[in-house]
Amino acid sequence: MCKTTFAVCYVLLLAASSHAATPVPKQIKIIVPFSAGASNDSIARVIAPQLGEKLKTSVIVENRAGAAGVIGSDYVAKAAKDGSVLLLNSSTFVTSAATQPTLPYDAIKSFVPIAMIGQGPLVVAVSSEKPYQSLGELLEAARAHPKTLNYGSAGVGSLAHLASTLLNDAAKVDITHVPYKGSANAAADLAGGRIDFMLANYSSMASLLPTGKVRLVATTAPGKHQAFPQLPPAAQTVPGYDVDIWVGVFAPAGTPEDLVKVLNRSLVEISRSRQLTALLDMDGTVPSDMSSAEFASRVVQDLGRWKALASQHGITAN
Repeated sequence: MCKTTFAVCYVLLLAASSHAATPVPKQIKIIVPFSAGASNDSIARVIAPQLGEKLKTSVIVENRAGAAGVIGSDYVAKAAKDGSVLLLNSSTFVTSAATQPTLPYDAIKSFVPIAMIGQGPLVVAVSSEKPYQSLGELLEAARAHPKTLNYGSAGVGSLAHLASTLLNDAAKVDITHVPYKGSANAAADLAGGRIDFMLANYSSMASLLPTGKVRLVATTAPGKHQAFPQLPPAAQTVPGYDVDIWVGVFAPAGTPEDLVKVLNRSLVEISRSRQLTALLDMDGTVPSDMSSAEFASRVVQDLGRWKALASQHGITAN
């Protein structure tokens, strides 16, 4: 118990608590490990000014693209542990770790997950030049004609590749993978009828839908998704199938816990802002209110899932 006056005790306690709190950096840099203009970059540039306003500091976005997000992620892993350098990445963070045999960092030990910004399903898109009107029809054709149908993805080890491999396994079919250099190239061949289907973000299909060259037949959500009420879940045809894509913010491992909590609270609030939800809605991405610990658990779970699948099928990213 304090043996001096109440006023003195209050000042001492205030000073102690002030000393204990980790200060917010004078400048925070959000690293996006992909090119400017990509979806993650757009999200980061909406987050930056709002985070700066909430924390009364300067927040800038910097792109460090390359190696499926590895170059930018490695930069953050080796940055100061004071909250001044953050990483905004997507599920690519775990698919890269699951399919690249050597990384310059440990996806779990080198980072502390701060906050999941949001998560949403992929859509199952079919070429309109093909007769399939539903996922069920597509899979029935695949069973009747093994190794005849094909699907495209953004490349070996991409989320779409892994999610499609999982669909192959769950539905007990053998559909051939055609890897592309980027989802845009795969989408172009889907519209041209050169591949049968692909799993993708809704936004990567949106411009093709009015042309009538592509149609959506399902989502990878476990049930009806609020953003796509007209589309059935793949799980309706393939019980238990469930894949989503998330976007989240990370910091170097060792970042003070109190600062992690401050950042988590601010980012969760920002994820529900009008400016950000307008952007997230384009892909059916729903804001998340996960704590840092909950997000960390999700990262471990996803990494384990994709690593086991990659090992089973011998999938190694180029």
